[in-house]
Amino acid sequence: MMERRRMDVALLVLFLVQLTTALEVPLDLLEGLPQPPTITHQSPKDYIIDPRENIIIHCEAKGKPHPSFSWTRNGTHFDIDEDPNVTMKPHSGTMVVDISRAKAEHYESVYQCTSRNKHGTAVSNNIVVQQSRSPLWSKEKLKAMVVQEGVSMVLPCRPPAGLPPPIIFWMDNNFQKLPQSSRVSQSLNGDLYFSNVLREDSRNDYICYARFPYTQTIQQKQPISVKVLNMDAINDTMAAFYNETDLFSEEPADERKPTFLIPSGPSSSKMVLRGQVLEMECIAEGLPTPEVSWIKVSGDLPAKRTFFLHYQKTLRIVNVSESDAGDYRCTARNRLGSVHHTIKVNVKAAPYWISGAPRNLVLAPGESGVLTCRASGTPKPLVTWAMNGIPIENSPKDLSRKVEDDTIIFTDVQTGSSAVFQCNVSNDYGYLLSNAFVNVLSETPRVLTPSNKVYQVIKNHPALIDCASFGSPIPKITWFKDSRASTLDGDPYIVHDNGTLEIHVAQARNSGKYTCVARNTLGNYENHVYLEVKEPTRILKQPEYKVVQRGRSVVFECKVKHDPSLIPTMTWLKDDGELPDDERLIVDSDSLAISDVTENDAGVYTCIMNTTLDHDSASAELTVVEATPTPAVVYERPDPPTDLELTDQKKRSVQLTWTPGDEHNSPIQKFLIQFEDSLHHRGHWHNLTEVPGSKTTAHLKLSPYMHYTFRVLALNAVNLSRPSFPSRMFKTEPAAPDENPTGVQGLGTEHDNLVISWKPLTGLQSNGPGLHYRVMWRQKLVDSDWTTVTVANNSKFVVSGTPTFVPYELRVQAVNEQGAAAEPQTAIGFSGEDLPVAAPENVQAMLLNSTLAKVHWEPVPARSIRGHLKGYRVYYWRDRSLHKHNPHHAEKQILTFSGNHTHGMLPGLHPFSLYSFNVRLYNGKGEGPPSPTQQFETPEGVPGPPTSLLVTNPNLDSLTLEWSPPHDRNGHITGYTLKYQPVNDSNELGPLEELALPANETSVTVFSLKYSTRYKFYLNAITVSGAGPAISQEAVTIMDEGNTQTPHPIAPSPPRRPPHKAQPASPFKNISSSFVEDGTLISWEYWGPEKNVYVEYIVKNSEGEEEWQKELVNGSQNVTLKGLKGGLSYRVRLVAQGHHDQPLHHSEELVVSVPAVASRQVDIATQGWFIGLMCAIALLILILLIICFIQRNKGGKYPVKEKEDAHTDPEFQPMKDDDCTFGEYSDNEDHKPLKGSRTPSNGTVKRDDSDDSLVDYGDGGDGQFNEDGSFIGQYSGKSASRETAEGHESSEAPSPINAMNSLNSFV
Repeated sequence: MMERRRMDVALLVLFLVQLTTALEVPLDLLEGLPQPPTITHQSPKDYIIDPRENIIIHCEAKGKPHPSFSWTRNGTHFDIDEDPNVTMKPHSGTMVVDISRAKAEHYESVYQCTSRNKHGTAVSNNIVVQQSRSPLWSKEKLKAMVVQEGVSMVLPCRPPAGLPPPIIFWMDNNFQKLPQSSRVSQSLNGDLYFSNVLREDSRNDYICYARFPYTQTIQQKQPISVKVLNMDAINDTMAAFYNETDLFSEEPADERKPTFLIPSGPSSSKMVLRGQVLEMECIAEGLPTPEVSWIKVSGDLPAKRTFFLHYQKTLRIVNVSESDAGDYRCTARNRLGSVHHTIKVNVKAAPYWISGAPRNLVLAPGESGVLTCRASGTPKPLVTWAMNGIPIENSPKDLSRKVEDDTIIFTDVQTGSSAVFQCNVSNDYGYLLSNAFVNVLSETPRVLTPSNKVYQVIKNHPALIDCASFGSPIPKITWFKDSRASTLDGDPYIVHDNGTLEIHVAQARNSGKYTCVARNTLGNYENHVYLEVKEPTRILKQPEYKVVQRGRSVVFECKVKHDPSLIPTMTWLKDDGELPDDERLIVDSDSLAISDVTENDAGVYTCIMNTTLDHDSASAELTVVEATPTPAVVYERPDPPTDLELTDQKKRSVQLTWTPGDEHNSPIQKFLIQFEDSLHHRGHWHNLTEVPGSKTTAHLKLSPYMHYTFRVLALNAVNLSRPSFPSRMFKTEPAAPDENPTGVQGLGTEHDNLVISWKPLTGLQSNGPGLHYRVMWRQKLVDSDWTTVTVANNSKFVVSGTPTFVPYELRVQAVNEQGAAAEPQTAIGFSGEDLPVAAPENVQAMLLNSTLAKVHWEPVPARSIRGHLKGYRVYYWRDRSLHKHNPHHAEKQILTFSGNHTHGMLPGLHPFSLYSFNVRLYNGKGEGPPSPTQQFETPEGVPGPPTSLLVTNPNLDSLTLEWSPPHDRNGHITGYTLKYQPVNDSNELGPLEELALPANETSVTVFSLKYSTRYKFYLNAITVSGAGPAISQEAVTIMDEGNTQTPHPIAPSPPRRPPHKAQPASPFKNISSSFVEDGTLISWEYWGPEKNVYVEYIVKNSEGEEEWQKELVNGSQNVTLKGLKGGLSYRVRLVAQGHHDQPLHHSEELVVSVPAVASRQVDIATQGWFIGLMCAIALLILILLIICFIQRNKGGKYPVKEKEDAHTDPEFQPMKDDDCTFGEYSDNEDHKPLKGSRTPSNGTVKRDDSDDSLVDYGDGGDGQFNEDGSFIGQYSGKSASRETAEGHESSEAPSPINAMNSLNSFV
């Protein structure tokens, strides 16, 4: 019984579908018809937004009347009016969230749009709004990976989870992609796999990068260091001690058959959704490197949708379908064997339409129809219906409506039952939501095809004549031709269901007028169209094959026949491409001519004749051969033409004929015709026109009121001929001007005038005597009459007494004694501008960071601009620093923003400062009044360098440092960082030490230093925003004099703070001196505004005639005086010089006594002569050892020697000086590794560390790249921890014992 009922329903649905198919009509074409809402555009279901931009959630709909819109958020009504950050676009449901005043994450929710009018309600999908995320890499300390050559290795990436997920790639510290191969490849999760490692894999800059596509941010992981140990390096070390005897095998790790690194086990499974991309990977390790292959166990791989990536390790199948389910097997194979892994793929499917989404339905009262929601999926989806956004089971009951699973059946519908139905199809993997309306209408027929439309078709081709109609009930279409004797039904006519009339093979007799009639029970409608059957386009004479000598000419003909009512277009091609852009190729209406043929002209030439309806083409080949040698020819320019004659004389034209002169073996290319006007420009010849060299006649168009005399010149390949003798004079009669002046414009030079100007006509354009101009103007947008004046011998006119900046309509007409030119065109001009009278309002400043602010304002109303808006200017100045120690500043700066801007950026601000600003509008006249001055405070930034850094009290193992705070504090100083390191004679830097100091300290004593050693110190200040740039200084500890001191930790010296007192009149204070290696260092603090500062010094107790010596400072607050002589005392002072009319500012004088002998104690072990002496001694010892060895071996093998050989101690025996055997092994300074090399305790040699990664500077995990590619994060020096860790690995030279111990650790 149930099956019978389902069969009946299916038959009824099929019958109703056939009845209602023709009602699928685009209602957009019909004006005035009522229509329920239809959503035309909406945001995607999963909507990922950029947190830096406003959120725009789209919802557009149409309907009659135009629908209204509302939104839900997380299933409840979202009142947009109550949220000041949310607006809705006019006449639209699109919602805009302004994130400038709110955070984007506050609006991460599920939204749904509802569109309704009185005929129904449509709803959008659930739009899940999430902001894109690019989280920072978690900080971690990575240990170096040490592996033996030949084994497998995996470098983990583990990027932070972003939205959407990041794109992973590996690069080195030079931003070069790491090479990948069948041995080394990246997995789908971003890890880097090595099937086996080689020696060249050793490097310290394996860096994993993650690129987040929405924010265009790139982050990098800390570099991973890999060291590959190999037996060759150990054998090379041992050979130096044991006569090159191999103690170990040179083979790396044993060869082995493949095993899979991923996936694990013999089998695994994977689920993928229909339509998505299936990616499976198999990465194997082994030696030699395995090769990976794939098969589908249960069938063949889909050839067009299958791709192999990452050197066959990844199998990708795109656009997955249910047929792709099954078992896939990957095989890894090398010469030692193979291994397999089977992956079972299950294909699921989110719901998808079988025959498309439900379609809108238009029914007449009393008619029946169906809405079908036919979809499929795996697992089978559930279908639910709603009407006007309400579940259909909760909607009002309607006997004309019946729901049968995925179908709604409508029978005997009535007026007023229009509604929008929602079909929701869902399963575990997704959903489909579709709106379809049922519109109940009673409408007389209408034909939508334009009336009197002309259809054109080529003879013997099919013809299709449209009759698109609409009506409710469905109209019936009948066709008639010409006299309407009978309906067109049957051969050769076919009437389609949509009303289109088809003629299979159109003939000339089918041309004529056609009438389609649309008829239903409410009336009928006629529409007339026309059919024209055209003759086909045919090439009558095709181009022929040509063989031409180089340098000759050739012509291809292409004669065509076409319908005379169609406009033809001839196109030529060469070798199926465009013709070369060469003046030697001349295209005529039915031919192609090529002159001076070259080898490049050879090829196939095709002529194509196109019309608006059809085309025809034909081709021919050109072969170029060498020209036959000919005797030398003398080429000269042609003789001038003769026998000039004027015929066919008219008011404005005449025909000129002539006889060409001798060509002199070079064909005439063209003739140049010139004229002289003896009435206006006697004695001046002007070019009139050119004609081809094959013609001897020219029809000349002339101007009125001219006295013409003509002459002709001939041109060939050599040059122009001499001019011909002039023709007789031909006079033209005067006439009214043919044209009016151009360049008419109006602008004011004062606020109450209008200057009308134009480009005057030339004498040739005047066409007669008495030329003058009729100037007309009237105010635009005001109903007023034209004001007219006459102007002669001038090209401008000034109108006075005009209102300020008002548009005017302008006309300038040329007039002479014969009459006026045609009515002139109207130009628009403006009277004079005046200064703006209003300032921008609602001016606000928004701080973006400590050095950048954004200023907003509202535009000035147009009536207050009083001129052409040029732009806005922002005046801003720094009132003062927010720090009490910094002086005041008041230099105004101006930024101009052209055009109608409403905001601008203020760059280059000083941190931790108070700024004032105002905004002014400017037009062509000047600036308007300023807006009220406002203020803003910039946040703290990083400080500048300390003002000075002095090193005092040098002792055997300590130095005292004194400094002054930074001049530009840019905030509250929270502390200082002091770094220092030794410097040797070769200017090489030693290990770096670091010390954090409190903010209230201005001096510190550094203990535990080496005696007689030069140190370099770096000091920088710190605020809450970070550390600023450092100031550096060098100093030397004194030489060891036999005294020893107990090492003591670094202790700050008591702070030296000046007593609190009033600011002195001099801008200088804290002036001090110290002695450095290359002179005397003078330091000070300066608080004055002058930029020109210098140091003066003079010998103390000098005679009066001596002058002060001057040393420029260049903006710093310390200087090294190198010209002071030892044993003398000097008076030193600082001078600040302002403008020429201001007095000089002098500091208090400082007396500096320079030591008589500035000796610097150095370590003898670092002197060149000492190193050379030691090398000579070592060479002498080596020669003695060689002689001893030779003498010992001369006597052969003695019994004592045999006994020694038989009882050799397994340990290495010391060599004594008296018997040339090994003594104690010394590991002193002479055996240290070479400079720049580092030798770990495992016996391997590290690669040169000069290729530093960017991650070596600061915390690599915080490194990011912005959209413009700049690096985010502080670029600082290498951390002391890194230097210390590497520097303490080993200070010993490679020894045989160490090499053996290292090897034993791996056996």
